[in-house]
Amino acid sequence: MPHWYEGVSRLSDERMAAHLAETDADVVISTRPVLHTYLGRYGTGRYLRVGQEHSTLSTRTEASRDLRLAAVPLLDAFCPVAEADTLAYRAALPRVRTRIVHIVNSCPRPAVSPSTGDSRLIVAAGRLVEPKGYDRLLDAFAQVADEFPDWQLRIYGRGPARGALREQIDRLGLNDRARLMGAVSPIETEWAKGALAAVTSSWESFGLTLVEAMACGVPVLSTDCPVGPREIITHGHDGLLVPVDTTAVAEGLRTLLKDDELRARMAANAPATAARYEPDVVARAYEALFATLRPHGKGALTGRLRGLVRPRSAKEPAAPARAESEAGPVADCAATGDGGFHVAVRGQSGGELVLRLRKSPDRRAIRLPLGQDGQVTVHRAAQQLDEGRWDAFLATDHSLRPLRLAAGIVQQAALVNRPPTVDALGVHAWIPYPTKDGNLSIRAWHRPAHAEVTALTSGPQTTLVTAAVLAPETIETVRATCRTEDDQEFPLALEALERGRVRLTLPHAEAAARHVAPGLTWRVLLHTADGRTLPVGRIGGDIPDRKGIDVHPAGTHGTLLVRPRYTAANDLVLTTKPAAQND
Repeated sequence: MPHWYEGVSRLSDERMAAHLAETDADVVISTRPVLHTYLGRYGTGRYLRVGQEHSTLSTRTEASRDLRLAAVPLLDAFCPVAEADTLAYRAALPRVRTRIVHIVNSCPRPAVSPSTGDSRLIVAAGRLVEPKGYDRLLDAFAQVADEFPDWQLRIYGRGPARGALREQIDRLGLNDRARLMGAVSPIETEWAKGALAAVTSSWESFGLTLVEAMACGVPVLSTDCPVGPREIITHGHDGLLVPVDTTAVAEGLRTLLKDDELRARMAANAPATAARYEPDVVARAYEALFATLRPHGKGALTGRLRGLVRPRSAKEPAAPARAESEAGPVADCAATGDGGFHVAVRGQSGGELVLRLRKSPDRRAIRLPLGQDGQVTVHRAAQQLDEGRWDAFLATDHSLRPLRLAAGIVQQAALVNRPPTVDALGVHAWIPYPTKDGNLSIRAWHRPAHAEVTALTSGPQTTLVTAAVLAPETIETVRATCRTEDDQEFPLALEALERGRVRLTLPHAEAAARHVAPGLTWRVLLHTADGRTLPVGRIGGDIPDRKGIDVHPAGTHGTLLVRPRYTAANDLVLTTKPAAQND
């Protein structure tokens, strides 16, 4: 059965017919082929029947094309999101009376600070499916990665191609440079981290990600695929268009990565392009269409529509992450340049921000007064947070107990390239983040000394790690080990480098030889001349949980797999497990 028929039955036919016969709407808009058919067949002349098309006619199968073309004459208007697709429908249906008109998708103005452009980060986002061409992007990035060693690639989204992309990253040796970040919402916080956005699709009906990135002040490199990107990007002005070809994408990356001024100029032009797609602009296009279709009803139609759509100001936050039925107080949070963070509780005047250390035996908490605007900045130098996860609450005179704060917009862009802070009290890092339940929390690290991983390469036999030794004073590292919780350990090769860095060699065979069912986890540690032990890990940057993001390939030793991983505390470990249990 074709996917567009999924969920369609005689019962759905009857219920859709009943609904369309009874609705008191002035306009009914359908968004998929089957819904176009329902609206055309069961809709009535009491209201306008408008079809919205989000796919391209040229890329559809014959059956899918026939379904779309058969539905269009049944409607009052049909609105593809791309001009090229509008022309294709008009050419395919030259005699229909239906008004076929191009109206774009809308993209709200982002509620985040625009990108600074200095992150050395390429961002891509969308469903992980073959037409999006992420395999093409990875191959192209691999071609220029050695030439631009300070650049990273992040791909956001979920989908069936994830496994194949994971294997491709392993095969290309890009594990420490290219990351699959999973799905993030709202995605605008991640666009704002980028210095460049990349879209390498085989086809795009519109290209909403292009507009989203531009709205955040990020220039775009896109394949000149059918049909959307070429209608959005002005080549050389707010982005680059390149052929749908890996070598062309690599050359486009090279052009942009080497030219800071070009990227900055395109970034400055991008928001004006994105403004053409803001909701009020698109709403006016629909209002004009409705007025053309039913001029005598213009006042009623446009009046009702204007009550539903309005532009959002740059300072107005987006909807909270949590469902409305669960909503309590909502806070927006932004990391600051000094490694601290700023919290703004929506609609709040006064009260206290309460930070509670999760799983603290003594219920450790910090209370910070909110201003009359419901805001407070927590400066890095003015506050100490013990290592762990601090959950955020709102306390007021009216609440019997502090209320858990839902995460609104959480901006981490200031942390992307930020190393851990080193001061007289030790090594620290704070990362605000939304929990999986949509609440606001702060991941904090506080250590007397720490070895921060700056590069990691895992091969079949060894893992090579470069780390910067961080401490308030100069310390001498004399050895390195892998150690289990029950104090088993074996030594690691340790090489001192310039500027306080060290290089470690983790031998996979040694870990495999000491394997005990069901497996062992070996912490990677440095040891100093004065008897201290330093954890090795990655606590800097903007990623609070690296466990499922910084993924490295395993080496096979007999029936065992040996793999470097990061723990829930972002500490580096070496794990062994039977190959049959490979994840």
